[in-house]
Amino acid sequence: MVVSDIVLTAEGRKKLAEELAWREGEKQQEVIEHLKEARAFGDLSENAEYDAAKEEEAKNASRIAEIRAILAKAQDAGEQSELIVSIGSTVDLVDEDGVATKVTIVGTTETNSLERKISNESPVGRAVIGHAEGETVEFITPAGKRRTYTVTKISR
Repeated sequence: MVVSDIVLTAEGRKKLAEELAWREGEKQQEVIEHLKEARAFGDLSENAEYDAAKEEEAKNASRIAEIRAILAKAQDAGEQSELIVSIGSTVDLVDEDGVATKVTIVGTTETNSLERKISNESPVGRAVIGHAEGETVEFITPAGKRRTYTVTKISR
């Protein structure tokens, strides 16, 4: 992951900041407690609980470093015009068959298909960014199928 290529919405930046605070606070204390408990079992050379606790500590430290790097170097989505699709926009689309869908365009670290948050680097995201209501966009899916959408509404 190239951190300088990451774009964050205000919501995404807030979520990362909250996760960082949790990992540096509550999660870190939990890891310390697990290490203390594991040390109490005795011989560390054959102590599976200790090995697991150390691995948990390393994963937490790694994620903390990753979040710090993202927050320090990622670009903000910024306040874009509501007249064109940009990162942070919620877009209503209608395909060539008349089927409507609504997606929110976010940076790559914020994607969540269950919440219909798609990356600005996805085929749909790339196709609709920079377009206005009423415009039709066409793109090729990773499976090679040609898709056409009309932007019917843009909101923030």
